[in-house]
Amino acid sequence: MPRTLPRPPRTSPTATADAAAPHELTPGWLLAAVGALAAAFLAASCWTSGHVHAGVTLQTAARFLHVASLVVGLGSVIAVDWFAVLWLTGRRPLAGILDTACTLQTPIWAGLGGLTVTGLFLRPDLGSPLTLVKLGLVLAVTLNGLYAHRLGQLLERFRGDGAVPRRLLVRSAGAATVSQVGWWGATFIGFLNSQS
Repeated sequence: MPRTLPRPPRTSPTATADAAAPHELTPGWLLAAVGALAAAFLAASCWTSGHVHAGVTLQTAARFLHVASLVVGLGSVIAVDWFAVLWLTGRRPLAGILDTACTLQTPIWAGLGGLTVTGLFLRPDLGSPLTLVKLGLVLAVTLNGLYAHRLGQLLERFRGDGAVPRRLLVRSAGAATVSQVGWWGATFIGFLNSQS
């Protein structure tokens, strides 16, 4: 009779993930530092925009790249949120949204960075309340993106197990709402500013 090896003790996927989770989470201090750097970069961009005198050609190129950055960033955000809706309605597994969010992180951040850099050359009116609201929305989207990164890491614990705690679901829905309101709000204000 062949000898069989003893089975390892069974552990729940949640317990295993909880034990490994502290090593997988980005430290809070690092997320806070990145958030502070992002806020400083946005403030420096605003200050710099008042000292940059771009010619017509450079402004035209910046406007095109601004729109291209919007397409890349907002398009990626919409894709992630659409997969989230499919997951919440039971049409896709949690792994699908996590993989999509991970894959599209780079174009989302590239789009946001492209919008900020190209905005330097578009002569934003920093005295306009609408422009200040738009900048506030950009900052909110940036900080929310870091928060969403952390939520994604927390959701990874439940990749193989469908029982995501209600509180985590609510936090994820809140982050998605802030993301959509921020991106679409900033886009709408940018459109209004371009008409004046």
